[in-house]
Amino acid sequence: MATVIEPLPSQPRARLRLAPHSVLPRRIDGAWWPRSRDLLTELPLLIGALPRTWGQITAVTVNTAMWPTSPGRMLVANHVVRLRRSTGSHGRHTVCLLSQGRGRWDLLVVPPEVDAVDAEPLMAAAAVGTR
Repeated sequence: MATVIEPLPSQPRARLRLAPHSVLPRRIDGAWWPRSRDLLTELPLLIGALPRTWGQITAVTVNTAMWPTSPGRMLVANHVVRLRRSTGSHGRHTVCLLSQGRGRWDLLVVPPEVDAVDAEPLMAAAAVGTR
């Protein structure tokens, strides 16, 4: 009697668009459109989709208006990522990613409730890489 093993459904991919690499700093380095407001689910997908050249993300700053609940740290790909929370209106729709010795990247966060027709132009504009 043979056992048929169904493949596991693959993880959803992060909806992410990054600006082209540049030596000059930018205000926004791309856009991320999470599928939910569950940071414990969404953040590992985002970090897993980042370029390897960004190095290991060690800290992430999120806004409490976008992410109402989040722990102080979480384990992502077998390393600890510190989560910092911002309460100000500045950066409400951004996430800040830090990699020790590599740099800082700020991504526009398109709210998960936004439909594709509205999200796509926002993501495309953020990926242009304005300085």
